[in-house]
Amino acid sequence: MSAVYQTRIAGTGSYLPDRELTNFDLEKLVETSDQWITERTGIRSRRVAAENQVTSDLALRAATSALEMAQITSKDLDAILFATVSPDQLMPNTACVLQKKLGARDIMALDMSAACSGFIYALSIANDMIVAGSHKNILVVGAEILTRYVDYKDRDTCVLFGDGAGAVVVTRATPGETSKIYSHHLHADGSISDLFQFKMGGSAHPYSCENIEKGLHRMHMKGREIFKHAVRTMSQSCGEALEHNKMSGADVDWIIPHQANLRIIEGVAKHFGIPMSKVVLEIERMGNTSAATVPVALDRAVRDGRIKRGQNLLLTAFGAGITSGSILLKF
Repeated sequence: MSAVYQTRIAGTGSYLPDRELTNFDLEKLVETSDQWITERTGIRSRRVAAENQVTSDLALRAATSALEMAQITSKDLDAILFATVSPDQLMPNTACVLQKKLGARDIMALDMSAACSGFIYALSIANDMIVAGSHKNILVVGAEILTRYVDYKDRDTCVLFGDGAGAVVVTRATPGETSKIYSHHLHADGSISDLFQFKMGGSAHPYSCENIEKGLHRMHMKGREIFKHAVRTMSQSCGEALEHNKMSGADVDWIIPHQANLRIIEGVAKHFGIPMSKVVLEIERMGNTSAATVPVALDRAVRDGRIKRGQNLLLTAFGAGITSGSILLKF
């Protein structure tokens, strides 16, 4: 029988582009206001990648920081899992591009598409690979450049999204270490997949002038329905994590939710009686960076000292699909 190992988050990293797009900047582009955006989302600004930056460039910065904290090099990696819905191109996958930029060995490199839940999905799979004994060191990345797919005439979407990258290095824990992933809980409900769509580029709606004229090269979402299902799905997956591990909200030191909307985050925390003082919030100056939000928030809280070794963390997200999930771990 194969040995069963324990997974440890050995390093975290993040990167946000320099350019900041504020709510006041958006007032000049679309009919909106700083007050309207802040009250409904909690977002005051978001970051925008430079014209010469691609998604793998952002990921490289985050990955390098995570490797440095983990005190390993890219040559020590056994796999790269890259969560994104805004890859450099359709093929080759962006994980392979990042592999080259890092100077990693001939290892598994895979893109994963689960929208804003992508990092949760990727980290869950990385955990299973380490627990099974097939891998020792895995780089898990969530990175996006979403501002290139936003319609700045659509105030329901353009106020939400920004660019950024986050990464973690997960390793096989040594005997006696307390750091571990307790469990992960993943879901998808394809019956409501039409709530959030980016249609162009696949076999159903290939690249064409006609499809661009239809606006299929931009993201489209049904905001009210998304809000309702976001609170429901994240609460469901968090509840499963706590029940599975016989814990309650009181046992959680920090909840790190997908940074999509402050009111959604407040709704999930309230459901479990977790005070907002125990919620990692980075949405105000970052916006929704899809698969990058959870790892960016995690890294920032680790580096500023909020999160400490031995604490219980509950990570959760939802995204297009509709995908959702949670991970309960001891950092």
